[in-house]
Amino acid sequence: MSPRLRVAGPADAENIALLHAESWRRHYRGALSDAYLDGDILAERLSVWSDRLAAPAHAMTVVAEDDAGLAGFVHVVFDDDPDWGSLVDNLHVAHDRQGTGLGAVLLTRAAEAAAEQATNPAVHLWVLEQNVAAQGFYQAMGGAFVEKTTALPPGETSSRHNGNPGVIRVAWPDAAALSARRPHRSADGAR
Repeated sequence: MSPRLRVAGPADAENIALLHAESWRRHYRGALSDAYLDGDILAERLSVWSDRLAAPAHAMTVVAEDDAGLAGFVHVVFDDDPDWGSLVDNLHVAHDRQGTGLGAVLLTRAAEAAAEQATNPAVHLWVLEQNVAAQGFYQAMGGAFVEKTTALPPGETSSRHNGNPGVIRVAWPDAAALSARRPHRSADGAR
């Protein structure tokens, strides 16, 4: 069954926080500190998502659901940067649903929303250097790797980082073109 997409609301904060924490525990170990990942990351993510969904100022979160529950989500901040456009701030797919094409569906939905609601036609995101699978997915979706820098720690709390992990900005100059793009099957579910 294909997942159903809808705009998230405040009642979705807990499920989004659960998926977000699980995804970071699985994919960000080494970049984020074990103390943070093994600690009360869920409470911290719940606070973030409760705030975001209560007052989604110039942003949108889309959830994908199927009969088993939350399958994934994407959060886009419209016109986040004057040069790079809208920011895909989070894109997470449940581990057991990766490889199904859901990441592409969510990314293209974020691009569609940016094309409809933002003034700048561009879209960008940041991906951890260690997250090679996600980099392959974004490259298959036509993203250009345009710069590298050091990641900001969650909540700007330096103790949540393990060293100084690097991030890569991935950019698409035209959200409308990204919204029409589909990756090759081999890259479909990479996160």
